Parts: sequence; C-alpha cells; structure tokens
Amino acid sequence: MKIVGLSGSNVGSKTKVAMNYTMKILAEKYPDTEMVVLDLADYDMQFSDGRNYLEYTGDTKFVAQTIMEADAIIIGTPIFQASIPAILKNIFDLLPSNALRDKVVSMVVTAGSPKHFLIAEQQLKPILSYMKAQIVQTYVFIEEKDFYRKEIINDDVLLRIERLVEDTVVLTETFLQIRRAKEAEYGF
Repeated sequence: MKIVGLSGSNVGSKTKVAMNYTMKILAEKYPDTEMVVLDLADYDMQFSDGRNYLEYTGDTKFVAQTIMEADAIIIGTPIFQASIPAILKNIFDLLPSNALRDKVVSMVVTAGSPKHFLIAEQQLKPILSYMKAQIVQTYVFIEEKDFYRKEIINDDVLLRIERLVEDTVVLTETFLQIRRAKEAEYGF
C-alpha cells in the first residue's frame, strides 16, 4: 500500500507541521506502508495548460505521477480567503478527471478562523468526488489556537489525526481487498 502525504501549500508553516505529525503517526503505526511526502513548497510546479500529466517535465511530472501511483492520499491544506490555495487547485487541474478513482483520500485542514470549517465540505469534497475519490468522510480541522511555536498543542487534534490515519489505512486496505477479489473473478 502506497500512501502519499500532500502538503498543499507553498507558504506558511501550520499545514506542514500538521502533515509532518500525520505522516509521523502513519510511519509509527503502519511501518510496512510505503509513504511519500509531497510538500508543494519544495517543488517548482508548472500551471496546468490542459496537457496530459505525463507530458509535463521535472517536478510537475514527478508530483502528478506520484499521486497517480498512490493507493491513498492524505491532503493537508490551509484555507486562505475562504478557499483552498491555488497551488493545490493546480494539482487537481493537472490530473485527469478520473485520476482519484480507486484511491482513498483524507484531509487535514488548517485555518486561522473557525468560520472556515465548511470549506472542505463545500469546495474540496466536491472536487475529490468529481475526480472519483473514495473520501474519508471525517476530516481534521485545525485552528490557529491549536498551534504554538510550530507545534500542535491541542490533544484532541492529535487524537483526531491519529484516528484519521487509522481510518485512511483501514479504508484503503478494504478497497484493495475488494478490488483484488473482483479482479480474481476474471481469472486472468
């Protein structure tokens, strides 16, 4: 099982802190899982221009291919101006419309205000659904007050992240088993 942790911003530190903790929990609880962390701040991404994702080069092709090869994706995103960052939206634009078919996707959302808790419901989930993702229904929403000196200080948030990791892995294992059983029916 291959799980990609996608830190969907190229600015700020809170999403990176949350994703680092999330991937640390994944590594500790599920050491046999193949993990890849894609922090979009570390990559030079081209804007989508409608080409097939395999026609891009460099970092853009690497990020798109890594996502396409994953069994599950944990997306970390901040909320800026009541929306997801452009760099994350660009990732979705680079990929085909059915790119997330048979992939489990879960979310860790950071925001400066509790007023933004529905952005994942109203913007991110519809995009993921359109792209055919199997969405982990509960997501972790982390507010400004839950951080102090680049650490998460709210124990409830830490527990919710651990549960999100567990739900992501269990759902991914379940769907992998279902697909294997379905493929075995064909006999080739």
